[in-house]
Amino acid sequence: MPNLSRRQFLQATALVSGSLLLPSAAQAAGGQRFPLHKKIGEGTTICPYCSCGCGLIVATDETGHIVNVEGDPENPINRGALDPKSISVRQLSNSPLRLGTVRYRAPGSTQWEEKSWDWAVEQIAQRVKKTRDASFVRTIKVNDKDVTVNRTEGIAWLGGAANNNEDCYLASKLMRSLGLVYLEHQARI
Repeated sequence: MPNLSRRQFLQATALVSGSLLLPSAAQAAGGQRFPLHKKIGEGTTICPYCSCGCGLIVATDETGHIVNVEGDPENPINRGALDPKSISVRQLSNSPLRLGTVRYRAPGSTQWEEKSWDWAVEQIAQRVKKTRDASFVRTIKVNDKDVTVNRTEGIAWLGGAANNNEDCYLASKLMRSLGLVYLEHQARI
């Protein structure tokens, strides 16, 4: 038997007693996890500021407001580290100065009007269609032969730092299906 001091004996006794009590405490709770006072959801995303693509873990409450932002240790770019801009994503999202509605200023007007999202989406769709129809080129002449190109040069698409790979993939598929040839990203400019 090892030679234990009184302090070591008391520490070992406390450790063994505590480990014996834990299963009974979990059993008393019905074998379930202890409920939190708030429902928190976590998801991964990328920082919307620069074009580095640092990974974030964002925690939201039951209303969808951001309550915490941490670096994603699984992200190969930042490996859990964040700069001050990335940490401020919560402030950006929850700012009282952030617009929550669509604002529209008619041509020549000095006043902003509040519009619905349905109106805004309909206007964007109509304007894209009008511009595409006006600038669509079906064929071009190459060596006195008609070559099918099916493109529009009246619209361009510019991606930004807040676009992740999936956003860029879907946007490029949509833009190519419309016939756009001018696709660019902020990281290349």
